[in-house]
Amino acid sequence: MGLGALGLVAVAGVMLRGDGATTSRAAAYEDVRAAYCPSDLNLLDRNGSVLEEVRVDSSRRRLGWTTLAEISPALQRAVLLSEDRRFYDHRGVDVRAVAAAVRQNIRGATSRGASTISMQLAALLRPELRRGSSPRSLMAKWRQMRAAWDIETSWTKQQVLEAYLNLVTFRSEIQGVAAASQVLLGKAPHGLTTVEAALLAASLRSPNAGAAALRDRAVTLLAALDAAGFEYELDAVFERTRHAVGVSALRRSLAPQAARRLFSAREASVCEDLHSSLDADTQVIATESLRRHLLAIRDRSVRDGAVVVVDNPSGEVLAYVGSSGDLSAAAQLDGVQALRQAGSTLKPFLYALAFQKRLLTPATLLEDSPLQLSRDGGIFEPRDYEADFRGLVSVRTALAGSLNVPAVRSLELIGEDTFADALREFGFDSVTRSGTFYGPSLALGSADVSLWQLVNAYRALANRGLWSPLRWSVGEHDDEATRRVVDEGPAYLVSDILSDRGSRAATFDLDSPLSTPFWSAVKTGTSNDMRDNWCIGFSSRYTVGVWVGNFSGEPMRDVSGVTGAAPVWHEVMSWLQRNRADDAASSRPRGVIDAWTAFADDVEAPRREVYLEGTEPAATSSALATRARIVTPVSGTVVAIDPDIPAQRQRVVFIAETAAGRPIEDALLRWRLDGTDLGAVAGPLLWSPTPGHHTLDLIAADAQTLPSVSFEVRGKLSAEPRNVAAD
Repeated sequence: MGLGALGLVAVAGVMLRGDGATTSRAAAYEDVRAAYCPSDLNLLDRNGSVLEEVRVDSSRRRLGWTTLAEISPALQRAVLLSEDRRFYDHRGVDVRAVAAAVRQNIRGATSRGASTISMQLAALLRPELRRGSSPRSLMAKWRQMRAAWDIETSWTKQQVLEAYLNLVTFRSEIQGVAAASQVLLGKAPHGLTTVEAALLAASLRSPNAGAAALRDRAVTLLAALDAAGFEYELDAVFERTRHAVGVSALRRSLAPQAARRLFSAREASVCEDLHSSLDADTQVIATESLRRHLLAIRDRSVRDGAVVVVDNPSGEVLAYVGSSGDLSAAAQLDGVQALRQAGSTLKPFLYALAFQKRLLTPATLLEDSPLQLSRDGGIFEPRDYEADFRGLVSVRTALAGSLNVPAVRSLELIGEDTFADALREFGFDSVTRSGTFYGPSLALGSADVSLWQLVNAYRALANRGLWSPLRWSVGEHDDEATRRVVDEGPAYLVSDILSDRGSRAATFDLDSPLSTPFWSAVKTGTSNDMRDNWCIGFSSRYTVGVWVGNFSGEPMRDVSGVTGAAPVWHEVMSWLQRNRADDAASSRPRGVIDAWTAFADDVEAPRREVYLEGTEPAATSSALATRARIVTPVSGTVVAIDPDIPAQRQRVVFIAETAAGRPIEDALLRWRLDGTDLGAVAGPLLWSPTPGHHTLDLIAADAQTLPSVSFEVRGKLSAEPRNVAAD
């Protein structure tokens, strides 16, 4: 053993004289620092503020690179005193320390070794030089010494010490001075006291040492630092570090779901903080507002929620609150991306499509009365939220007041498949089935959608029918991804209705969270059994979407659109508009006009209404045209032909009624079946059935098409009818 140590002294002497070959050149300080990757990266907002600290390396815990100027002089002194007292006097290998180690080995005494900080750094940079479970061999020690000498030929002493303090393990998984000071002591490295520095420096020799051994080393080091007598303070600091392992006192978490989504989408090899379009102030406001309002209705079985805020022109995401945090039993779930029943939030797109196809106008009268539709062998019977019916209402009143029966009647006019296709154009990729799969309930939001999809679809309405993907970055636009999903005129009409507090007053009152002192268009929605509550709306600049409910699917109790999500929407939108309170609706697009409109029988008060040019009412238009509906056959009916009954005795009855339920007999209305005119409406019409699918329409004198019905005839008429009397 003694000869081996003497040989090591000789090797060191050769190296210090510069004799012999050296290993390959050491990595440059700049390269080492550039390759350094913290175990925790930050999600930054648009201004560089930290929103979320994300653990990207579970094998170790180390934070950002810390320069020597940012490290407490007390810690630098303690580390040098503990690990390498002549650090500034040698060139990587301390020959005096090696000689002392040799003498101790010869005497059989325990040696503390002769590794300098430069030699330890070499082992940190090159895995093959690290010590295993047994002591290094002479050859291994020689290679480590050569590597240390090589480092010091190109690095300054300050760079060596700085790199060492950033790469060395202090305790368990904790590497580097930043993690050691912040995780163990809850402070930045520049603020370490002499006692704290002694404790951290004492950890270096054996990071997994027991409490007693670590304390003894720290006491000895304090004495060497001329700080004896601080044992009481040392015990307090030591006790603090024992309970702080793995917990960062400075950790910030404002956007966990957004951070998880963004970091998982980028390459794992990228080792730098991630900049986003999020705004820290908006994120805080949205988070606090959601939490506060959920606490206010927690006794109604509401625990979860989500909020999204976007900038209309750019599509940049300004706030992304995925859950209610500690109020939730599943705080890590992402309520922004979760698919839930849409409720009435899909109605604006239904009416936009009807306006686009010029089937309806904001003044068209629809019937809000009991309706039964055949569906999957049963009867679908939509009801309004308030469980009553209002008779004839205009489209404006129906949409603003979120009436269900008029929406179903409009869907029957448009067609379920056509509406499903339109929803996919608006970005609802989760609507994967045909319209007939969802049936008439699609008008009431039976499809599963996400808050993310809803917010961007409403943003398309705010942008006059232009849809583009939402973006996480600032200032990058992809014009190729922009598409027109509806014309400017229909988008404007829907926005105008959703901003009309007077028209929604009958359902939501004039003074509700949906009313703002600035121009805004907003819609609420509640799914079946009160499992989901939505509020989505936009100003001229921002779109805000809110969902509240329970991730478990548990129904809420007595939570409506104006008591659940709407208060959060109102508060966040008001904050966004705090410096834009004078915002008003944007100018009317070309092709949209207004006209004085009076309603038959004073169904609604006369008003100036907006129309797509060419759809405004004619002075001589029939009042009955907007009041008629087909009551027989019911849409979806299947008629079966009986081959044992003579054809002339098998008929299907067509009946149209007024809002009051009286049969219509008016030459201004005509029947049309599969595009063929069947004549004027003059009471019930008996039609000889023919096999196949059929569409029955009512046509007004001004060529306006009223809600149609579809039905099917199955079977085959007998060519030779049997003698019924003989049966």
